[in-house]
Amino acid sequence: MNSMKKVALVTGASAGIGAATARLLADNGYTVYGAARRTDKMEALKNAGIKILPMDVSEDASMVKAVDQIIAEQGRIDVLINNAGFGSYGAIEDVPMADARYQLEVNVIGLARLCQLVLPHMRKHQSGKIVNITSIGGKMATPLGGWYHASKFAVEGLSDSLRLEAKPFGIDVIIIEPGGVKTEWGGIAFDSAVERSGHTVYGDLVKKAKNVYAKTEVHNAEPSEIAELIKKAIEAELPKPRYAKG
Repeated sequence: MNSMKKVALVTGASAGIGAATARLLADNGYTVYGAARRTDKMEALKNAGIKILPMDVSEDASMVKAVDQIIAEQGRIDVLINNAGFGSYGAIEDVPMADARYQLEVNVIGLARLCQLVLPHMRKHQSGKIVNITSIGGKMATPLGGWYHASKFAVEGLSDSLRLEAKPFGIDVIIIEPGGVKTEWGGIAFDSAVERSGHTVYGDLVKKAKNVYAKTEVHNAEPSEIAELIKKAIEAELPKPRYAKG
């Protein structure tokens, strides 16, 4: 896939894997739109030539507006990288259902809606790459992460179905499965675990899980390593269904 003049939309681009991917693609000749809620944290990306879009993947109007803007300005979207997401941790018994729904809304429904929005434009050009970021947590499950794992397992299945539907139109659907990565994900996940379950019958489990994570996170991969993997996947002539690293 010739990267010159290809238009890429990267969600969750304010930090971590999203920011690293947006910067790498821009450095390699892509026209990159970086989307996130926290646009105030994206000044460095803007200075690197990345076009900044406000987007909340839990709000439909926000996603529609962003895609419409890209089409109006570029006439196409060649690559969608669905990176926006977070880990909402806590024992399943303790997590309020409203929080569980929001976890699925962001990690699954928002991702699927963006696929819906870009597919007609990719189909028009008979080409495109949709990259869905799942996790090792979409292949195995740990205690306290039930709703997060549910969301990532869902994206795995959703992506496999979409791959079969989109392939006849020249569109590839690729899953990226990071292991541990040096991002703010772990802090957010375990802060929520402490808040919800730290003072319940699952309190000891929270302490043990947090200690295990603290010991292992030093070995986590850099976000740039996952960004390189994403670039490799979207530029492969025949991309694999899945790529894993970290």
